[in-house]
Amino acid sequence: MNNEAEKILADKNIKPTAMRILVLKELLLQSDAVSLYDLEQKFDKVERTTLFRTLNTFVENSLIHKIDDGTGAVKYALCEKDCTCELKDLHLHFLCTKCGRTFCLKDIPIPSFQLPDNFVFETANFVIKGVCPHCHK
Repeated sequence: MNNEAEKILADKNIKPTAMRILVLKELLLQSDAVSLYDLEQKFDKVERTTLFRTLNTFVENSLIHKIDDGTGAVKYALCEKDCTCELKDLHLHFLCTKCGRTFCLKDIPIPSFQLPDNFVFETANFVIKGVCPHCHK
């Protein structure tokens, strides 16, 4: 998986350091979004600031995106390969109210909207709250 991680980083013009490869490999294994705290628990010997800088580098290069799901903790998830984190790349997120996991629902289109005159779009957050399939059993 090192080669896959290195290729993904290279495609986004991110220098493949050992830490970046390690964090990306972990993100590739996830089916849901992760927080900085989640990664700290996984890599307990790594400094928080190092993880934070790594995540910020990934966000700045559209490798991952931030999710504000209303829980108070920013979560991170991988972007699609051709993502530029612009309006066209927005998608729904689903927060499970039982387990607290947040999922990207990339195949569900965002309803289009037209802002009133003199309002300028910067970002939007689309979160649906409910129970995920695992908790619904």
